[in-house]
Amino acid sequence: MTISHSLLTRTRLSMSAISLLLFVVATAFIAFKGLNWGLDFTGGVVAEVRLDPHLRASELSPLLNQALQQDVQLISATEPGRWILRYNQVGEHSQSLMLTLGSFSDSVEVLNSSIVGPQVGQDMLEEGGLAILACFVLTMLYLSYRFEWRLALGALVALVHDVVIVLGLFSVTQFEFNLTILAAVLAVLGYSLNDSIIIADRARELFKAKPKGSANELINDALRASFSRTLITSGTTLVTVSSLWLLGGPALEGFAIALCLGIVSGTWSSISLGVTLPQIIGIDPKHYQLAARNPEEALP
Repeated sequence: MTISHSLLTRTRLSMSAISLLLFVVATAFIAFKGLNWGLDFTGGVVAEVRLDPHLRASELSPLLNQALQQDVQLISATEPGRWILRYNQVGEHSQSLMLTLGSFSDSVEVLNSSIVGPQVGQDMLEEGGLAILACFVLTMLYLSYRFEWRLALGALVALVHDVVIVLGLFSVTQFEFNLTILAAVLAVLGYSLNDSIIIADRARELFKAKPKGSANELINDALRASFSRTLITSGTTLVTVSSLWLLGGPALEGFAIALCLGIVSGTWSSISLGVTLPQIIGIDPKHYQLAARNPEEALP
């Protein structure tokens, strides 16, 4: 069954409106609530302790979070009762940790404890931000050369949308944002751009082949032609990342969540913003036709 052009157009416009709403909400959360930066960005304390063997992570985690008034990363070591704790520094950390652990464990032994500095300092954050900005500019220039600036702008807006949506999720949930999550966000950048380029490339081919066609209908035809490929690619990747989420354990949970949302958001925005925005700002098949050559300028 073929979806009519009018229905497909309304669907794209509705998806674009939802994308815009989610983008505004995510931006507001990031601006006012911020991210829960991990020790990779803030530094803190790493301690290895031995407690009562009967204590479980489900019991320890809420007690530690409440006692230290922060999210404590709790990792089980090789033997029962042995744990690795990571948290932001609070006063005299060794004494504070002993008192905290002694409140809910009869046997407490701090095997080692050390203060670690942030792996990502302010200078690295600023340089990384400038590098991402330069990447966006260069991507825009390349896509403008290959696809014409309207389609390039649609792909770039979809790219920014996907990154903000992922960051917005971590702002809402206050999951710890560490270097692993940052790697997932960078992976979302590449995946989203690839998805947008597939649809934009198909739209460009149709614009060149049908110079007198309607931009709206040609964009819908491009979506129909690339939808199965997009669905298969996104679906198989999503299944793989979902398996990583379910089976990878707490260490990879945030990474997998960021990738899952990024894949869904990337597919969504490529279908909505990636091609709807160019249509709104006036893309037309004539923009992809070679200019007619003046006969008087022809070589003899």
